[in-house]
Parts: sequence; structure tokens; C-alpha cells
Amino acid sequence: MSHTEPVDPAALPDPEDITEADLPEAPPRPGRERRRFAGTQQQIRSATRFYVVCSWITGVMLLLLVAEMVFKYAWGQELFAGGTTVDGEQNILGLHPEDSVTGGVNLSLFILIAHGWMYVVYLLACFRLWSLMRWQPMRLLAMAGGGVVPFLSFVVEKKVTKVVRDEVHRFPDAARRY
Repeated sequence: MSHTEPVDPAALPDPEDITEADLPEAPPRPGRERRRFAGTQQQIRSATRFYVVCSWITGVMLLLLVAEMVFKYAWGQELFAGGTTVDGEQNILGLHPEDSVTGGVNLSLFILIAHGWMYVVYLLACFRLWSLMRWQPMRLLAMAGGGVVPFLSFVVEKKVTKVVRDEVHRFPDAARRY
């Protein structure tokens, strides 16, 4: 423990005579360096899992949507569950023209709506992972494109998860925040 001697106030300069040039340069502020990632490794792993699940669900829903569109526009058929056909037959599950089933559920419409909402969730998953990884904007656009081109979500998901794994492995300490 060091003991300091008392300071003589008469030896100190007059505060009004001190200018900025007399002051030493301020040290850098601690903790202001830019981290490689915007989240912890646990947050990045969680965001990656969420992205993978959303990518697969969106990809499968998109394939169902494409099949539904082919049936609807090529053959004029839609998928119905339940109801009664115009012939009076009970329908459990089947492809029928649009106005030929009463009282049933149009599963083709359900596929269309479900894919649309799942794509919104997929975009949120893309944005979360993209922002935690601090990637360039073009990568977000490439990830978003995966949900609108059939089979592309599976390809993009594999590439994105590989890049995440490689970057987290290359910068293991960069993700620590706490």
C-alpha cells in the first residue's frame, strides 16, 4: 500500500490557465472495439437451429405449393378434405374441380396460406441469423431467395450453416459478450 504525500494547492496551476493542448490524449474507451459477431455462441447456435427448421419447413411447403399449382392450373383440380361432391358422394380426401365439393375444406387454399405465413417466419429466421453474424446485405437477399425458388432453400440452408460453423470456428472468442 503506497502512501501519497499531500498536494500543495499553491503548486497547482490556475484552472482558468489550462487549455485542451495542456491535457494528455484520452485513453481509448474500454469495450468499444467492434466484435466479430453480434451475439454469443449460444445465440448463434440457437438462431442457426431456428433457421434450419424454418428453411426445411418453408422448402417442403413450397414444394407442396408447386404441386398444388400444377394440379390447379394444369388439370383444374384442387385438394379437398371432407364434404360432399356434386354427385352426392362423400369425400374423405381427394382432388376435385374447384366448385364441385360442398362442405369440405379446401386444402389447396390451406397450403397456399400456410406457405405464405411460413415464409414470413423464415424471413425472420434469416434476418436473426444474418444480424447475429454481421454479414453483408447481399447474403440476406440470397437467404431470402431460398424460400421462393423450389429446392433452393435446402441448398442455401446447407451453405449458410457451413459458413456459420466455419466462421464461429475461426473466431471462437469473437462471440463472447458476457
